[in-house]
Amino acid sequence: MSTIQLMINGIPGNVAATIFAHAVKDTRFKILPFSLTGPDAPESHTVEGVEIALISPDKRSEKIDAIKKEYGAFVSVDYTHPTAVDANVAFYCDKALPFVMGTTGGNREKIQDDASNASIPSVIAPNMAKQIVGLQAMIEFGAKNFPGLFAGYTMKVKESHQSWKADTSGTAKAIIRQFNALGIPFSEEEIEMVRDPQKQKAMGIPEEHIDGHGWHTYSLTAGDGSAEFGITHNINGRDIYAEGTLDAVVFLHEKLAEKATGCYSMIDVLKKG
Repeated sequence: MSTIQLMINGIPGNVAATIFAHAVKDTRFKILPFSLTGPDAPESHTVEGVEIALISPDKRSEKIDAIKKEYGAFVSVDYTHPTAVDANVAFYCDKALPFVMGTTGGNREKIQDDASNASIPSVIAPNMAKQIVGLQAMIEFGAKNFPGLFAGYTMKVKESHQSWKADTSGTAKAIIRQFNALGIPFSEEEIEMVRDPQKQKAMGIPEEHIDGHGWHTYSLTAGDGSAEFGITHNINGRDIYAEGTLDAVVFLHEKLAEKATGCYSMIDVLKKG
């Protein structure tokens, strides 16, 4: 496999920096020393001893054209901010930049449509952790094959992330839609979001991971209280997301070699192996 040129957008954010730290040590990738970022970011940021030029939204169009001219084709990874998702996807599609979108938020239906109709391939997923994606696929299988299985049950959903995560967990939103198909009426507004570090410590989240974690619990109870089921996936740190994201980058690189277009999911990445 040829070396994959990669631009990681969202630095100095923690997830983007974690992915950079993984990728810069991986011989499969050549990391471009640039990152698309927000309007208030500094001019540069150093990760793993590498100085990265940060590109603000008002300069990105001109700068990306220059980078493409100098470096040639590359894959973009996006871990920016939920408020930037719609505009970023439109930008990638307009500039013909193959991308992996790990940022949650935005108008998911619109970005899927934009990416599906683009001239380049992309991978868009609310969660890049392969094991969690596999769990979602299992629940989806149940929803398609056993609709209404949990009719009459009630559900509680609690998700906890670092205090600055601006939106509700995209994974939680996706999983409750599957439980809707399994017969449980539950809305996104009912999800309990925990962002208070003191409450998180009381939940048992290790103090060293208060600033980087994703804990989810789905509790299902029969109407008469005679049966209870629970699903939990608790992630400390960000390594699991970095590993899945880089697998998605390799998948996308293969799609580029096939001259494929359209929008793919992490399920597609898992099926590819």
